[in-house]
Amino acid sequence: MASGVSRAPAPGPGETSTVTTAVPARLDRLPWSKWHWMIVIGLGTVWILDGLEVTIVGNVAGRIAEDGSGLDITAAQITGVAAALYVAGACSGALFFGWLTDRYGRKRLFMVTLVVYLAATAMTALSFESWWFFLFRFLTGFGIGGEYAAINSAIDELIPSHYRGRVDLIINGSYWLGAIGGSLLSVVMLDTDIFPKDLGWRLSFALGVVLGLVILLVRRHVPESPRWQFIHGYGDEAEELVGSVEKGIEAEKGVRLPPPDREITIHQRKSIGFGLIAKTVFHSYPRRAVLGLSLFIGQAFLYNAITFGFGTILITFFDVPTGSTGYYFAVIAAGNFMGPLLLGKLFDTVGRRIMISSTYLLSGILLFGTAWLFDRGSLTATTMTACWCVVLFFASAGASSAYLTVSEIFPMETRAMAIAFFYALGTAAGGISGPLLFADLTASGVVGDTVLAFQIGAGLMCAAGLVAAFLAVNAERRSLEDIAEPLSTARPAQDTPAGT
Repeated sequence: MASGVSRAPAPGPGETSTVTTAVPARLDRLPWSKWHWMIVIGLGTVWILDGLEVTIVGNVAGRIAEDGSGLDITAAQITGVAAALYVAGACSGALFFGWLTDRYGRKRLFMVTLVVYLAATAMTALSFESWWFFLFRFLTGFGIGGEYAAINSAIDELIPSHYRGRVDLIINGSYWLGAIGGSLLSVVMLDTDIFPKDLGWRLSFALGVVLGLVILLVRRHVPESPRWQFIHGYGDEAEELVGSVEKGIEAEKGVRLPPPDREITIHQRKSIGFGLIAKTVFHSYPRRAVLGLSLFIGQAFLYNAITFGFGTILITFFDVPTGSTGYYFAVIAAGNFMGPLLLGKLFDTVGRRIMISSTYLLSGILLFGTAWLFDRGSLTATTMTACWCVVLFFASAGASSAYLTVSEIFPMETRAMAIAFFYALGTAAGGISGPLLFADLTASGVVGDTVLAFQIGAGLMCAAGLVAAFLAVNAERRSLEDIAEPLSTARPAQDTPAGT
């Protein structure tokens, strides 16, 4: 194991402390262990709650709008106003908590964001007026948006470089496990033979709170990111933390860890200004910024092209009963999860550029094919769902790689804020402009309109795939500090050629 941090002489007034450390290399050389499983469970399982939450709201909208539900609200208000407020909250929360995460640390914020989410969800279950429901849907989204920034940055900084791609993809893809659970849970909770009409939908939200409390208990044991610590003046704490992890893994594996192969020298600083963050992302790394925007906008529009009008398409064109759409959604949700699960390892072996571009292009091309078959009248509800399942198998891996990409291709000091910015922009595009564009197309009852919605989503996905083919960075099995040098090092940050 490496020795402790090496310090330069104490800085004078207005100067920063310079330290040399092997912490990043020590983290990247660790074999997979129980400690890493604790991180995955403590940080990653919240995505399941997000999928559960969003799916439940969509499925219980009709029940909440019925007389006797205990809430005077219409289904259109739930899927329209409340959904828009949830998206606005997620965008706002991502930017707000993303800035705080880079400034005050990963651990503080991933605890705070989960508490915000849990409290808002609990208050949603207690809704007695429509304004109350709207307010706490916004605050629920506010917490979830913060989770995306805090959690993705922490995961990528704690997981060894050889496993970072697959772990990040599977964790982001686990959203769809929650979607499956939400679809099936709603069938039970909305059964008035089991629960009264004014209770079942409230218990659906309450279950999410219970699961979140369990995650909160596990998350208490997840440490701060040592990478964040040594840059922000907590070098000794970073060395102590990594040393204890190394001792635990050596005892678990019964082997001596090899020495780290490199060190890094940085100027410690307590905070990074927002202006420097913006300059770094858009001036120092313009090609990477274009890549991040393309990936997020492409996947956002594809998912809205397919899933926003999912129930309406099945009901309008295939006469599927309203109460049965949840079963079809569970099937495509399963396809969404299987994509990252089965393809994730390839992002670490075959490589980022090939896998990102191919998953985007394949999903877009397959959706074009689905649109053609739908236009010809060749599909049934079952075969349409099967087509979507295949499209989303590849699209989900691609969409998850968007989060992975923006969390690893920018300097560590800007990581959470970069995730927040691209997530907020992509979510706004898909969650606001997407529904506005696709709602009328999928609800019109005209086959050609729905085909056009599919083609727009497919076209943007293919365009993002082509951008990735030229601009994606081969970040597989590389240290985060090699992919994007920290701003705190002596050398200035600079954009790199595609694939480097």
